[in-house]
Amino acid sequence: MSAPTRNRRTLTALLAAGALALTLGACSSSGGSSSSSASAASPSAAMPATTDSAAMADQPFGAACAAVPKDGAGSFTGMAKDPVATAASNNPLLSTLVTAVKQAGLVDTLNSAQNITVFAPTNDAFAKVPKADLDALLADKAKLTKVLTYHVTPERLAPTALAGTHKTLEGADLTVNGTQPDFTVNNNSKVLCGNVQTANATVYIVDTVLMPTS
Repeated sequence: MSAPTRNRRTLTALLAAGALALTLGACSSSGGSSSSSASAASPSAAMPATTDSAAMADQPFGAACAAVPKDGAGSFTGMAKDPVATAASNNPLLSTLVTAVKQAGLVDTLNSAQNITVFAPTNDAFAKVPKADLDALLADKAKLTKVLTYHVTPERLAPTALAGTHKTLEGADLTVNGTQPDFTVNNNSKVLCGNVQTANATVYIVDTVLMPTS
């Protein structure tokens, strides 16, 4: 084989090797771009979690929420359709409160009020009050009205606005301390289930009856 022929074959081989290297480099670059795209997409994959967290912040919270019926008029969905006194009457945790509200003649007052907050003592909360004292309270309409209206503020308080001092319908202030889900009212009544929505009120179910100081 002559020298020119060998040189041509060597040149052809070198050119072929260079073309192969360029092809492999292009493929590698394309693959890297695809990987980068996947990495860039990963933050958006986390967005639903943020949305879910925001949605959860608008839901009822607290250990006692598990005792609320899952469906029907006394459920969270059912209560949201009714004004607050009617909604409470369908909740088995609040039957003593409903009796007191009826005794004081406040059903229409609470149902017709707009955008209020109700701190609703459970049946167990009323059971903490000595029976003789509770019977006397239920028999004294003026005093009962004073106590019950002390559990109501004339503004609808979201959990983010709950901590602080708030004027009540009774006229005196009550104070809420803490952060979600651990709130305490007047330092002695804990919120057991909060941010419960009714048609005209936000309800915080509490474990102790609140007593005005005056």
